Amino acid sequence: MRERRVNPVGRAATAGVPRITLGGLRLAVLDLEQTANFMVDMVFPQRRVARPLYLTSANGEVLARCSTEPMTDRLFRAADLINADGQPLVTVSRFKSPMPLPERVATTDLFHVVARKAQAVGLSFYMFGADEAENATAVANVRKMYPDLRIVGHSHGYLRGDALRAKVEEINALAPDYLWIALGVPHEQAFVEEYTGALPNVGVIKTSGGLFNFLSGSRARAPQWMQAAGLEWAWRIWLEPRRLFWRYFTTNPRALYLLLNRSPSRDKGQTRKP
Repeated sequence: MRERRVNPVGRAATAGVPRITLGGLRLAVLDLEQTANFMVDMVFPQRRVARPLYLTSANGEVLARCSTEPMTDRLFRAADLINADGQPLVTVSRFKSPMPLPERVATTDLFHVVARKAQAVGLSFYMFGADEAENATAVANVRKMYPDLRIVGHSHGYLRGDALRAKVEEINALAPDYLWIALGVPHEQAFVEEYTGALPNVGVIKTSGGLFNFLSGSRARAPQWMQAAGLEWAWRIWLEPRRLFWRYFTTNPRALYLLLNRSPSRDKGQTRKP
């Protein structure tokens, strides 16, 4: 097994961000606006680190997979910052931690907050992932929503071998402030591990899961009340039962166990150290 590599430069850049342990992972105690401000602060007016800052997100499925898949666990623990993209994590933190998570930081919401801020100060995006049609539609919709946003490039994610390496070289030459990667867990995290060293001109890499499906309009978000109740997974099962039923049937119980048993209690205390 490959050993986890911790980059001290990245750790220093995120040292001031409060974190708590929840379900076995260290999660950032930041709300949506704070996360977006942090991402902007890391690249504007000049980048703080000499390599891409790696941000990812965790939900119940991720907690479950990290507990049973050593490679996935390693890839997530290598991140500079992990946001909580799951309402159940926020809910459990309120009675398990003296420093609860302020809110769910869904990448689907975070993208728009960062886009508005980036548009205002001239920061740039590269959007990598999904299939060719989905990617193109997502980019076209984003350009309509944010006409002054600098999208310096985009590509579908079905690249391998020399074609992928050439695309990485292209992305680095374009030097986007933000590289949004939507390849799914753990492929997007594995991409970061493999290619971070070849992307020194990129500011922040944010893994994005199914973000482009929502941006393209091919997939609808759950109603707000279901999101607030932590039931977005049920909405997704309703939309894609054959693909998602067994996934959530197996990961949800394990995630609940982890949240209740691998989250230090209030009486044990948690600190603001990263």
